[in-house]
This record gives sequence, structure tokens and C-alpha cells, in this order.
Amino acid sequence: MSDPALSGEAGHEPLTLALLCAAMLVGVFAFIEVYSVQSILPILVQDFQATPVAAGATVGATVLAVALTSPFMGMISDAFGRKGILVGAIFFLALPTWLIAGAQSIGELTCYRFLQGLAIPGITVVMIAYIGEEFRGRNTTRIMSIYIAGTVLGGFLGRFLVGHLSALTNWRTAFQIMAAINLAGAFLLWKALPASRNFVGNPHFRSALRTLWQHLHNAQLHIACALGACVLFSLVGGFTYVNLHLAEPPFSLSSAGLANIFTIYLIGVLITPLSSWLIHRLGFARTIVLAVSCSVGGIVLTLVPDTVVILVALTILSCGVFITQAATTSFIATHVTTGRSLASGLYYLSYYTGGATGAALCGYAYTHYGWPGTVAAIVLAQTAAITIAALLMERKGGA
Repeated sequence: MSDPALSGEAGHEPLTLALLCAAMLVGVFAFIEVYSVQSILPILVQDFQATPVAAGATVGATVLAVALTSPFMGMISDAFGRKGILVGAIFFLALPTWLIAGAQSIGELTCYRFLQGLAIPGITVVMIAYIGEEFRGRNTTRIMSIYIAGTVLGGFLGRFLVGHLSALTNWRTAFQIMAAINLAGAFLLWKALPASRNFVGNPHFRSALRTLWQHLHNAQLHIACALGACVLFSLVGGFTYVNLHLAEPPFSLSSAGLANIFTIYLIGVLITPLSSWLIHRLGFARTIVLAVSCSVGGIVLTLVPDTVVILVALTILSCGVFITQAATTSFIATHVTTGRSLASGLYYLSYYTGGATGAALCGYAYTHYGWPGTVAAIVLAQTAAITIAALLMERKGGA
């Protein structure tokens, strides 16, 4: 019988089944709350008498908080460690999730969503640094792909659970249950995730500033950051306002129906690990160009006024986005060897700034031009991503 652990280099974690499950679970709790309100946006519009832009801001607020906090969390983690910060962030996430249940206005709910976003970098930024330190070679892309698959599963579960729980009870009770799930997840990861073996703390502020200066002059990191911004622009813009689109005639989907739409996210759990296979055969640049090109086809196909066609189109869009995200984060883990957590923080600053921009601009486009206007805005962002990968990443060693 074969050894359950995949080979790891000396001094680095082998890929055991338990470790793979822990990595996926981290991904789940990194994203289970980020987009959870998307499936109930029509309910929020009705309950709070809110505009589409105000409802969309409940998504954008979380994304903006992640963007603003990520670089600082990178510096904190590079100084003080990985696992403690990561597990603590998931514990903290339960608090604003519980408070959302008592929100009395769309503005108050948006503030609590911002607080949720403050916790997310403690998971996402730290996990990328953890992977970069504890694994080498192909194991890096393998474990990263599993983690990204977990983020896909978390993104699905958040929307799916809140949508169905809101249909069975109400949206306030749904968020109380989600808070309890966050607490359970933090406890499980405290027990299951191995402590860092290769972390070397850097608590000196001047040293952190020097590392920041180096990263700001790293062209490869700039490319990854720009790609990340385009990726989340597309994902947030598309999956926020398609809910309002599908809640209107001729579709008229309920909150449970909208939650079911996000079942297509599950294909990302299967597709994302294949990104490792693609990267090793095509290289980072060609993999990203192929993946984003698929996403362009998917978002354009959503213009067909048929629910089944839109489901297929969103599936194609999602697959392209997930592979692009896995390739981009693996590119950082492979090409950045010092100050990894700070580099991850800068990446997520750009990544989530792109998402917040997507929520705002696509909301404007939806308000004034309907779903076709939203699609046009997303295609522009995706075209920029293809251009960056094809013309810049390949020149900088990303082929």
C-alpha cells in the first residue's frame, strides 16, 4: 500500500490527507462570509427600501475592508507568525456575523459587513505566506490549488446557506447560524492545522519598510496585483448584479432559487486543482490568457435570456476566474521569496480594490444600462487582464 503522504522536500511539510483537508477548510472559512449576502440582495432591497447600488455596497464594503487591511496584516504576520493570527481571525469573524442579524438599516448592515472584511486578511494573506514557507516545488502549486478550491467551496456555501436558511426561516436567523459555523471552524483549524516549521519572525519596523520598498519595485508582483484586480472586478461585478437581474422578470427567482444558482461554484472545487496541471504544461501567462478568455465567453453568454443558458454561462465564467486566481497566487508564491506575507497583503490590496471597484462601477452600469451595461464593464476588465498576461507576464518570466 502506498504512503499516504506525497513526497515533500527535507524540512518541509509533506502533503498528507489531513493537511490537504485543513488547507481546504482554511479556504472555506476565508470566503464563507465574503459574498454571503449576494443571494439575498433582492430581500435586502425590499426590507430596507434600498437602491441596487446601496444593496451592492453590502458586498463592496467587505471587499473594501479586505483591501485596506491586507498590507498591514502582511506586516503583522511577517513579524509575529502564521497559525495564531489565522485561527484568531476566524474567531473574530463570528462577531460581526452575529451583529448583522440585528441590523436596523442598510447602512448599519454595511458597517457590520465592513467589520467582517477586517478579519478576512488574517486568513487569506497569512495562508499564502504559510504555503510559500512550508512547501516547495510542485507541492506549492498542489497545496495552493487545494486551498483555492476551498475558497471556491466557501464562496458557494456562504451564498447557498444564507439563501436557503433565509427561505426556511429569515435572513437574520441565517446570519446567527453562520456565526456559530464560524466559531466551529476556528476550533477545528486550531486543532487540525500544523504549526509553522519554517517561519522566521521579522518584528523590526524598519526591516518591514525595506521589504515593502522592495515589493513596490518588484515588476512580477505588480503584474500579479493588476491581474488580481481584474479577476475580482469580474467576479464581484458579475455575481452581485446577476442576482438582481435574475430576480426580475422573466426569471423572477426567489432567494432559494438564487442560492441554487451558486451550485455552479462547486465545479470550481473540481476545476481549480487542474490549474496546477495547466501551469506546469502551459506556464503562468498562457494559462491565465486561456482562463480569462473562457471567462469573457461566459459573461457574454449571460446576455441570452434563458435561465439554463445563463447557468452554463456563469459556470464557464467561474471556471476561468478560479483558474486565473489559482495561477496568479501560485505565481506570487513561486516568484516572491522574502516578506511573503507582506507580498500577499499587497496582492490582496489590489485584488479586493478591484472587487470593490467592480461592485461600484457595475452597480452604476446596472442602474443606468441594465445587465448589458454590467456585462460590458466586466468584458473591459477581462480584456485588460488578457493584455497584462500576454504582453507583460511572459516578458517577466511568467511563461
